[in-house]
Amino acid sequence: MKKVLLILVVGLFLVGCSCSNNTAKGAVEDFLDQYRNLSASVIEDMDNVIEKEENLNEEQKDQYRDILRKQYTDLTYEIISEEYNENIAIVETKITVYNLGKVQKEANNYLNEHSEEFYDESNNYDITKFLDYKLDLMQKNTETINYTINFNVEKNEDGIWQVSDLSQEDLEKIHGIYNENE
Repeated sequence: MKKVLLILVVGLFLVGCSCSNNTAKGAVEDFLDQYRNLSASVIEDMDNVIEKEENLNEEQKDQYRDILRKQYTDLTYEIISEEYNENIAIVETKITVYNLGKVQKEANNYLNEHSEEFYDESNNYDITKFLDYKLDLMQKNTETINYTINFNVEKNEDGIWQVSDLSQEDLEKIHGIYNENE
């Protein structure tokens, strides 16, 4: 699930924003507001990614979809600074998201210490039981984490500021799964 979330953002870069991006700051705000407002492109990308999750049953996919919707709509941000150099800018932004990375790590640790709880009647590991457990923890989580992202923003030939491709690290921050110890 962790790496699949990263794919969600790719569609946002391709679509671009039809909002007024007269400043680099405005471009970053528009970009993050697409998540907060669950824009059509965010929903479409999210649904496409979730449908490709082979280990999730339909009920788990719906639960995962709800978790991601909550993650995105509850995302908050604060623009810290803007640094312009002609048609390129860096917009330092503090975001606050649910700490899903910590929850996933705790679930995996629990699995390692209590694997017998996730066995079926035949004494075989049942991934469905574990995913139910993990998704339940993710859904109940209210702990947030702050990250800083330096968005690279460029002015295109039409004079519109657009957020450049984000690093994998920054994508993980938006999804609340970044672990600086990895």
